[in-house]
Amino acid sequence: MADGCLLYYITDRTQFPGDESARHSALLAKIAEAVRAGVDYIQLREKDLTARELEALALSVVATIGENLRTTNNQPLTTRLLINSRSDVALAVGADGVHLRADDISASDARSVWAQAIARSSQPAARSPVIAVSCHTPVDVIRSESEGADFAVFAPVFEKKGASHAGLAMLREACKAKIPVCALGGVTVENAKACLEVGAAGIAAIRLFQENKIEEVVRALRSGNDIE
Repeated sequence: MADGCLLYYITDRTQFPGDESARHSALLAKIAEAVRAGVDYIQLREKDLTARELEALALSVVATIGENLRTTNNQPLTTRLLINSRSDVALAVGADGVHLRADDISASDARSVWAQAIARSSQPAARSPVIAVSCHTPVDVIRSESEGADFAVFAPVFEKKGASHAGLAMLREACKAKIPVCALGGVTVENAKACLEVGAAGIAAIRLFQENKIEEVVRALRSGNDIE
């Protein structure tokens, strides 16, 4: 697997044990681990939280990312934070962009909302947001590309409870789009290579990152070796 394989950690603090405080701490520790390991993107996907709760958590995440960015092999680490669906929260906390659901507003609309918010702000003009979109069919990916998405997450490739999976053939079709496509859904270190071989630009996952040492996952995905 190529060093350029995009890696996208999607969070779910509810998978961690303990009360809310313990889960909060575990999530921040895992995010710090992801940044130090060189994961490209982190999506804060805590959909059960209120806007106020999400903003408070996102501020902690932004601080954690900043504290753990460093230079490795003379190359700066550049983990970017995306907020699930909530452009308002992303803007409020200084995140890098937003991840849109399949049934969300279009990428072009989200980019317009972002630009309008920046225009109304007294802050200096910010860079363009990174906008990712969840897609379930090749048509979804093509539409997201036409609407200006930066990359798509195609799912579920291998499995999802209560839903049929798309499979590698459908992933191959989705990857014919000009924007990068990350594979999500039942992806493991063992089957990730198959996703990349049919054209995926990278791997998106929750459990793969949260249930393993991220440094080992990153090394395995970018070298083609198994986790030791």
